[in-house]
Amino acid sequence: MKILFIYPNVGSQVGFNYGIAHLSAVLKEAGHDVALWQLCEDIQPLPTEAQFVERIRQEAADIIGYSVVTNQWAYTKKIAAWTRRATDAILVCGGIHTMAAGEQVLQSGDFDYIIRGEAEEALAEFVEKINTRQNVLGIKNLGYLHDGKVRLNPLRPLPDLTKLPFKDYDIFDFQKLIDAKSGWVGLMASRGCPFSCTYCFNHQLVSHYRKDLNCSFKGLNYIRHFSVAQMINEIDYLQRRYQNISMFILDDDLFTFYGQYVKQFCEAYAKTSSLPFVVNAHVGFFEKQRARYLADAGCKIVKFGVESGSERVRRQILQRRMKNESIVKAIDTAHQYGLHTSVFLMIGLPAETRADVMETIHLMARAKPGRYRWSFFFPFPGTQAYTLAAEGNYIDIEKMAAMENFTDDTCLNFGPEHNLFLKKVGRIMPWFVNAYSDLPVADFYRKKVDEILELDAGAWEQKAGQIEEEDRKISEAFVDQGLSHYAIKYNRFMGVISDYFTAEDGSGQRK
Repeated sequence: MKILFIYPNVGSQVGFNYGIAHLSAVLKEAGHDVALWQLCEDIQPLPTEAQFVERIRQEAADIIGYSVVTNQWAYTKKIAAWTRRATDAILVCGGIHTMAAGEQVLQSGDFDYIIRGEAEEALAEFVEKINTRQNVLGIKNLGYLHDGKVRLNPLRPLPDLTKLPFKDYDIFDFQKLIDAKSGWVGLMASRGCPFSCTYCFNHQLVSHYRKDLNCSFKGLNYIRHFSVAQMINEIDYLQRRYQNISMFILDDDLFTFYGQYVKQFCEAYAKTSSLPFVVNAHVGFFEKQRARYLADAGCKIVKFGVESGSERVRRQILQRRMKNESIVKAIDTAHQYGLHTSVFLMIGLPAETRADVMETIHLMARAKPGRYRWSFFFPFPGTQAYTLAAEGNYIDIEKMAAMENFTDDTCLNFGPEHNLFLKKVGRIMPWFVNAYSDLPVADFYRKKVDEILELDAGAWEQKAGQIEEEDRKISEAFVDQGLSHYAIKYNRFMGVISDYFTAEDGSGQRK
């Protein structure tokens, strides 16, 4: 059969879809013909309806599968309607949005079926039964409408990652992805996360699986790894097959969770590649030993999810029970081993006050990570944080439905005063961090911060469009003077310490 995957990736950074790469490999192994259309402005201009319909008809697929995250649902719904008008192919929707809002997807009328959860086995069974004209309604992980009512079949056990076929890179224009991401290439050594942060759908995913499988968290075997040998084979393949790779990114939710795996991977990596790499870590699973393994293997950047500098917000709103002292210590440990640190932050959280936002700024000023990347909180449906935001009557539903990313704006409404404050911090956080640090430029930036805090909404709107260019000019002047400071670098929602970007040749971009 011919299966066409459509991957909506609009209004956000160009991405590589691990799920599609695995699904395509499974389907090709079963003898099916598979194609992919990734819709992203960084790859090619988005199609008009006429162009879209023409491409769909040219593909002549039997089954068209969409992989969708919540922020892409509005665009997906539009092009799925175009697809309906262009073909009689079976339309299937997968991706995390089908776990978060499967009923919504089916009730839209744009899809014949959804497949929930990790879908390698489910999709292979579905395609085979369609191909042989068998009844598909009993397939686990499948969802569909029956007499106008949503039916969600129970989930099947999670797949053993070590038994999956090698990812299908050929389905992507992978060299173009590498070049679009300045040589940064993602890898995934594991699936699953041990934590239940309220803003992440992970806890709901676990809950659905445990309910359907009637098992404990341990029995679910949620945290699974590809073998180190599989990972090294993949790295070797990528280095031989593609050009211009400058950095590997281990995109696992928590790469440093199992210390023994970190040790084994790092020892094998050092024998295979001289390229630097990046990992996600947790301050509770990061100490000198792990830092040393990573540093010795050529790790360049360690990323920590901090989200808020307010211990109250982390504890009560996010369920991230770690102390600021632990965060500062982990960052310091990484720096001791020559590792550059990156911190993820969110602002605009439900029940977050101005004082809480300032605690985030003060923590960054004190800990001095190599960089920090901030975004506005987005209430993903199905998460506990969504419930908190809804109960507080913060969510602007219309605005939320139209958003393609959560770096430009918030869909929460805190009232005019706090909304304006969040816009200012969200636009130029590095100025705030510099202002409250002990860096030699603090006094200068404190005056700049005081100036923008005094601006009313109209004056701020005039200022906001020019502020990134102003930041660039100020930074250049301080670089000439040899004065350390944070500036917007690599993308407009990242603050990077000047000591790092003045020593780099551009390879620190994109992440």
